[in-house]
Amino acid sequence: MSQPDPAAMNWSTENCTIGRAMAILGERWTVVVLREIFNGIRRFDQIHDHAGTPKQVLTNRLAMLCDMGVLVRHPYREPGERERHEYRLTAMGFDVYPVLVAVREWGDRYLADLEGAPAAMLHRDCGASVGVHLVCAAGHHIDSPHDVVTTPGPGARAAALPRTRDA
Repeated sequence: MSQPDPAAMNWSTENCTIGRAMAILGERWTVVVLREIFNGIRRFDQIHDHAGTPKQVLTNRLAMLCDMGVLVRHPYREPGERERHEYRLTAMGFDVYPVLVAVREWGDRYLADLEGAPAAMLHRDCGASVGVHLVCAAGHHIDSPHDVVTTPGPGARAAALPRTRDA
């Protein structure tokens, strides 16, 4: 007996915002560059030295993040040197922070060395650990993905054609 297709099969994915976000964030070095900038490492040479990002890759990622509006270049000049740029987060960039916290939590849970996590994120005011928690608009805490249902949003489009299965 065959399973019915999930309802999501009826929606197009051509304007999926997860797909669009991953087109910006979905490459390893992009997330590493953002990690560095969130940690206050904003200059090209510092990012290259600390993260080990290949120079051409770093150049490309910084340009893309600036082009997409995640970062902005800010000029600086050390005495006796030419003008250079450091990279600062825009409002769009700051909004990526919960994503990085969630990735860090997942990595700490499943990929940390036996000694434990290599870094901690602590609330500056009280020192408690920072984490990501799902909460609905009515204030209910979501404990499991099973407690969430995805439905078409206002920008949903019907799938072009129903998918067929091989006979």
